[in-house]
Amino acid sequence: MFAIRHAFPKDLPSLLPLYQRARAFMAANGNPDQWGDRYPTEEILSKDIQNHRLYLCENDGETAAAFMFFIGEEPNYAVIEDGDWPDRRPYGTIHRIASSGRFPGAGSFCVSWCYEQCRRAGAGLRGDTHEKNLPMQRVFKKNGFSRCGRIRVEDGTERIAFQKSFRPDENAHPFARYR
Repeated sequence: MFAIRHAFPKDLPSLLPLYQRARAFMAANGNPDQWGDRYPTEEILSKDIQNHRLYLCENDGETAAAFMFFIGEEPNYAVIEDGDWPDRRPYGTIHRIASSGRFPGAGSFCVSWCYEQCRRAGAGLRGDTHEKNLPMQRVFKKNGFSRCGRIRVEDGTERIAFQKSFRPDENAHPFARYR
């Protein structure tokens, strides 16, 4: 059964190989450019931990995935091209999701968990991914996200922007399928 917790500095040595595996997976599946051979760096992950924005998804104590999540403005989302955000409500952002590959459904669980945190706050959830990152695009679509347009990240490269909007009438528990 999956559980989410904050990452701590002591987790960093196990996170580095997790992200290395994710980079290798992306490269082997036609997406060598999104994270290259170094992203995210140890410094980026350390900063995410320090800012309480890096989370681990565990399955019976084993790391299934890691991701960065926060509720608030994402500067890279201020300008969107070839589309628009569906609303201007508050939102959360998920970034840098990496799976160990050993636990099917871990990525979707992480996205659903983030959305639940946003839903409780009356916010939607946004994310982005490279045009060649088809597995992440499938995770977004499977979890009810809409493709909204294109944004640019810090290095100027484009990403496809996605959002799942907050709906006040939602009553179904998003984790029901994982129980």
